[in-house]
Amino acid sequence: MYSVNYHRAASVNEAAKLIKSGDAKLLSGGMTLIPAMKTRLAAPSDLVDLSRIKELQGVKVSGKTIAIGAGTTHHEVAADEKLKKACPALAHLASLIGDPAVRYKGTIGGSIANNDPAADYPAALLALDATIATNKREIGADKFFKGLFETALKDGEIITAVTFTAPAKAAYEKFRNPASRYAIAGVFVAKGKDGVRVAVTGAGDDGVFRSKEIEAALAKNFAAAALDGMKVPAKNLMSDIHASADYRANLIAVMAKRAVAAANA
Repeated sequence: MYSVNYHRAASVNEAAKLIKSGDAKLLSGGMTLIPAMKTRLAAPSDLVDLSRIKELQGVKVSGKTIAIGAGTTHHEVAADEKLKKACPALAHLASLIGDPAVRYKGTIGGSIANNDPAADYPAALLALDATIATNKREIGADKFFKGLFETALKDGEIITAVTFTAPAKAAYEKFRNPASRYAIAGVFVAKGKDGVRVAVTGAGDDGVFRSKEIEAALAKNFAAAALDGMKVPAKNLMSDIHASADYRANLIAVMAKRAVAAANA
């Protein structure tokens, strides 16, 4: 193991100062960073641990407005009773992430900052039209996710929370890799006062994206039957050892139908 300086930040302001030192990386759960360091794919000079910062933790529900601290673990999101009532789809999504070891350490902020193309939260935040708050500004989900492992975050920015308005109906369904539990194709559907939004993860060759074809069909009729015969274009979808682009295109349609059925249940 190579030498690395470890810092345990007590506040967001302290973390923001520490991140400026050398080639520092933020540590929030470490589900991706620590394995990358073990294999030498990442070699930061400093680690700034955010796990003890209380202001980054917890779920707050005020009427239809939901705010989740960036340091909130997947388990806490899945188990929060108020969230289960306000937006059960997001709590259900969190319960599907990885295994218990991952859910008890991984955080929502770490997940979206990493923006893995097969991660679950990016689809939820995009479909829910969420806002990602940092220590410097607020960024809409449509502008936050930029591509494979790429976000709108700038140097020195730390995600502090995500906020969104609870939808009238929502659900998430994914076809997952049996080993990693990452989505081979995952679809989050949400119907709110501004219409229907549908986001897909695990399938796009440029990461999470919105499906305009499915949105258009559901805008006319928010029912699983509205997607009968739906053909999702395979263009710009991923092909790898797990599934071809054509197979993922079919999976997207199937997962979307299941999600709509669950949202209407």
